[in-house]
Amino acid sequence: MKIDLIGPSYPFKGGISYYSTLLFKHLKTKHTARFFSFKRQYPRFLYPGKTDRDLSHSPLKDDEAQPLLDSLNPLSWLNVAVKIMRNKPDMTIFPWWVVFWAPQFLTIIFLLKLLSKTKILFICHNIVEHETHRIKYLISKWILSRGDCFIVHSEEEKERLIKLTGKTEVSVCFHPTYEVFNPGEMPKANARKKLELDEENIILFFGYVREYKGLKYLLEAMPLILEKIDARLIIAGEFWEGKDFYLRLIDRLNIRNKLSIIDRYIPNEEVPYFFYACDIVVLPYTSVTGSGLVQLAFGFNKPVVVSRIGALSEVVRDKETGFLVPPENPQAIAEAVLNFFRESSRDEMPVSIKRDKDKFSWEHLVNSIEDFGRHERH
Repeated sequence: MKIDLIGPSYPFKGGISYYSTLLFKHLKTKHTARFFSFKRQYPRFLYPGKTDRDLSHSPLKDDEAQPLLDSLNPLSWLNVAVKIMRNKPDMTIFPWWVVFWAPQFLTIIFLLKLLSKTKILFICHNIVEHETHRIKYLISKWILSRGDCFIVHSEEEKERLIKLTGKTEVSVCFHPTYEVFNPGEMPKANARKKLELDEENIILFFGYVREYKGLKYLLEAMPLILEKIDARLIIAGEFWEGKDFYLRLIDRLNIRNKLSIIDRYIPNEEVPYFFYACDIVVLPYTSVTGSGLVQLAFGFNKPVVVSRIGALSEVVRDKETGFLVPPENPQAIAEAVLNFFRESSRDEMPVSIKRDKDKFSWEHLVNSIEDFGRHERH
């Protein structure tokens, strides 16, 4: 097939950028593929972090990506649309996760629908945003209704998409594993020495800190954990909101001496240290559609504690590759962490994660795309 892919890539950071870049790398091994990426994503005042640029010394990138799209320049949207129409691809792939992209995606899709026969595939990371309201909901419905086929990462999202758009050409494909960040075996002792960790039991919370990530409930679980075992919690990721709230909560819980807070974006070359140093990763989300962070943990064969919601309950096998707990429940989080450190599962879970790797492969995602390519556009 001839496939054109649109999405962020280097020099921009974040899970969608990594996802799009890795998808392109796998697509082009079997198909004639082109990748139109961004030269500007968000205007500075809309981005909640310090910078949307990837400052890693070893960035994840593909030299064939064409950085042409500027979110604030409609001429760049027209330029990409013209290039796609001239290429006459069988399929054009768009990612979907926030309504900010609606104007440029809608412009490109309108022209492609009018002047080409390419099939429009949306890979939906979120059907609607985590922090949403009715206007965003309606915009999502408006643009997604213009797709021909869709890939989502959970059955729950499939049902949500069908209800939103009435479209039924929907495939559920698990979010692939981010093994690319794992450079190979690193002794745990070396990683802990690098991070200056002395405790025997290390818990990791990784990624941007936002309210829906549920850090509050992990912090409230820590006193319950520390009553039973000696442990340290690493919070590694940039605070996008509420840092003062979390610091006050930490002081109220009297757990500051058992926390390591790294309030910054973790560049690619440092990621392995955190995952090799930890024993278990806790991601107590309060809402979720899919999680690249679970797949990042699985890429290092690390078990997880996650909320029993959305795609997480479909991806994590309870008490085999991790623990599923009720959302917003510090007691349940503490019990899961303590069970992990006390039971033989501490050694068995990484083996189970390795057995599951095949169903989280990028090849499965490419196969799902190929299946849509075999169908005529409706």
